[in-house]
Amino acid sequence: MNLVLATALFTNDAVVFGILIVTLALIFITSASQHPFWQKFYKFIPSLLLCYFIPSVFNSLGLISGEESNLYFVASRFMLPASLVLLTLSIDLKGIMSLGPKAIIMFLTGSVGIIIGGPLSILIIHQISPDIVAGTGANAVWRGLSTIAGSWIGGGANQTAMYEVFKPSDELFSAMITVDVIVANIWMAFLLYGAGISESVDRWFKADASAITQLRKKIEDYRESIARIPKLKDLMTVCAVGFGVTALAHAGADVIAPWVQTSAPGLAKFSLTSPFFWIIVISTTGGLILSFTRARKLEGVGASNIGSLLLYILVATIGMKMNILAIFHTPGLFLVGIIWMIIHVSIMLTVAKLIKAPFFFVAVGSQANIGGAASAPIVASAFNPALAPVGVLLAVLGYALGTYGAWLCAIIMQFVAT
Repeated sequence: MNLVLATALFTNDAVVFGILIVTLALIFITSASQHPFWQKFYKFIPSLLLCYFIPSVFNSLGLISGEESNLYFVASRFMLPASLVLLTLSIDLKGIMSLGPKAIIMFLTGSVGIIIGGPLSILIIHQISPDIVAGTGANAVWRGLSTIAGSWIGGGANQTAMYEVFKPSDELFSAMITVDVIVANIWMAFLLYGAGISESVDRWFKADASAITQLRKKIEDYRESIARIPKLKDLMTVCAVGFGVTALAHAGADVIAPWVQTSAPGLAKFSLTSPFFWIIVISTTGGLILSFTRARKLEGVGASNIGSLLLYILVATIGMKMNILAIFHTPGLFLVGIIWMIIHVSIMLTVAKLIKAPFFFVAVGSQANIGGAASAPIVASAFNPALAPVGVLLAVLGYALGTYGAWLCAIIMQFVAT
């Protein structure tokens, strides 16, 4: 076990949770400050980036341990579904559809970038140091990299599928998980920063982001028109809706996933045997359905604010899983992952420039591949909380395509490696 993680100063999750909440509060208090220093500081450093980065520093220094904590599991299984429900209550589905095909194009471009990037990174590293991408049998590096492809095109379920198909050794798989988490989170940090300068990037792309701006303004105007001071019963109702639908999502997943596994195990390639997949799908669908009912008016008492609060807690728990120092343990494999990510990013930016896609589509399309449903709405909400459902919808598409894309990537990596 990593020494930093084994000697964490605070291991009680109640203490760790308190540290994370205090950290989030300090970030938001300072980001709202009128003091010239903080205004200048947050002009360059997005607050959401700090919500993610500071917990990762705590983890790297050994103050807390993302490896040993259960907070991420709680946040991803309980808070994330409730957050998705509350963030989609006031969604303008017709407005999202009006965003056009560029969101799908950029998502698919991201998938292609991962499929191409894996084999190319092996070829490049082979010219520098062949031993890094060598190995035989279960220790063949391409087998381990196939699990990263599954994670980066779909998510955890797709990663597990690749593990079962190509059977890398446990030691190699463990190293690949570290590469996956660190490299993916470094890129997520860049995306969160990019969200703060998206207007400048859009000017460079010569992109028309007016449809996104109009959708955001329409949702903000609606929220303002129904806003009122919430009473206790209002807050109770918001929580009941969010966590009530979450309960239904878990209940549904507990039935559907095993049934699919038994009745049609072949559908595992679409992640349809993953309970987490169904939790995300059911909770998002529940929020979309409620957006056509009177529950939509719960936005007036701050439904999306509560949803954002839950999402920011998830951000902090994701950050605490990242150990920056781990990059020094397997530098060769990290180099493969970094080159792979650079290829993915280069292809994304090139296509975005060619089709003049707004940076929002680049960021969300990439994260829907790399991070899945747990982090795609986080990146989308960095632009505006009203846009979080766009990330969720694309991430669900990633689950469906992930195993096929990762399998193709693995076969090509096997060919170039041998």
